[in-house]
Amino acid sequence: MTKTSKLIISSLITLLAVATHAADIPGQWRAEFDTQIGLQKYLYTFQLTDGKLTGKASVEVGGQKREVELKDLKLTGDTLTFAEGFKFQDNEVRIDYTGKVGENEIKLTRKVGDFATEELVAKRVTEVASSAASPTNSARAEPPRRGGGFGGPIVLGPDDKAAFDDPPADVDKKRDNIPRGKLEMIEYESKTVGTTRKMQVYTPPGYSPDKKYPVLYLLHGIGGDETEWERFAHPDALLDNLIADGKAVPMIIVMPNGRAQKDDRAGPNAMATAPAFAAFERDLLDDVIPAIQSRYSAYTNRESRALAGLSMGGGQSLNFGMAHLDTFAWVGGFSSAPNTKPPEQLVPDPAAATQQLKLLWISCGNKDGLIRISQGVHAYLKEHKVPHVWHVDGNGHDATHWKNNLWLFSQHIFK
Repeated sequence: MTKTSKLIISSLITLLAVATHAADIPGQWRAEFDTQIGLQKYLYTFQLTDGKLTGKASVEVGGQKREVELKDLKLTGDTLTFAEGFKFQDNEVRIDYTGKVGENEIKLTRKVGDFATEELVAKRVTEVASSAASPTNSARAEPPRRGGGFGGPIVLGPDDKAAFDDPPADVDKKRDNIPRGKLEMIEYESKTVGTTRKMQVYTPPGYSPDKKYPVLYLLHGIGGDETEWERFAHPDALLDNLIADGKAVPMIIVMPNGRAQKDDRAGPNAMATAPAFAAFERDLLDDVIPAIQSRYSAYTNRESRALAGLSMGGGQSLNFGMAHLDTFAWVGGFSSAPNTKPPEQLVPDPAAATQQLKLLWISCGNKDGLIRISQGVHAYLKEHKVPHVWHVDGNGHDATHWKNNLWLFSQHIFK
């Protein structure tokens, strides 16, 4: 047999292998896998028409169902790749899959944006399911593995209750006849990002360079920027009111852009900027804090520095604050997002956290599909006897929860 003949035969075998795998994939495949936000049930349906692979999925999470069209499907040999789109807080999240197709199972790696990665196994469905959206009675996946994701079942435990009463609805309404602070937008040079960036800064009523003030660094969510807090919570008016009532210490509040990249706007796909939120750790420590301390009359000791945020910013606050207890003594996460590190990584040394923290504040709403993230942090802290506030109110993943917790948190810091 000539070399040319051998090459032709080898190519035919390869093409036949690809065709065989392509012919194997049409049909339904079922997977159940546990994640940080609960059990997820998927029924994948693949079709091969005129050599083109298409697919869809029926999904059930916490009793909520959705139908999705799969995108960018490609089968090369036994390697399958595709993507799923998912809406979270009006932002599009891309979920990428890579897997190996076997005779009756597909082993898949599922990557949820830059937040979570899960391993799962989808089993071929050999009989018609009674409900396409409720994959519960046929072939099951391998034992569940922990991961992350968005939204999910809300299971409340005995600890999941409010530590404080809800504040009045008008806590951030400007009041007459009280002293007012100042809110200004400033610029600073970020060596981390390599550009000039913006942040909003609140200085309290009667601010004077002859006095020193503690500083709260307040971070926004995945779709926000340095103006987000002012759009719904009006921290300037909220603090003016608290200070006038003697309930809060006069403080500086710094609201930076937590997206550390040159184009730091959220854009049409805010989730795509997730890596920039992790990169903000260095911008905060190396650029933001020095800029504030050079421009304002701020204390520079850790006991006079707090870090808190909402959702994505809550995860940042816990991640950065707990990793730098030499910089922050007061830390708060309000309905923290899946960027929050696992508790054992967040607090690797419970004794040090106990000794150094003045306050650790964890909050979430009992209607928030991301509550398991905060519940996991609370459970770990409780098990390891790390003092903290665990406040679960009646809200969802929403502005009311964030405003209320800013109002509460501000009254407990720097005292």
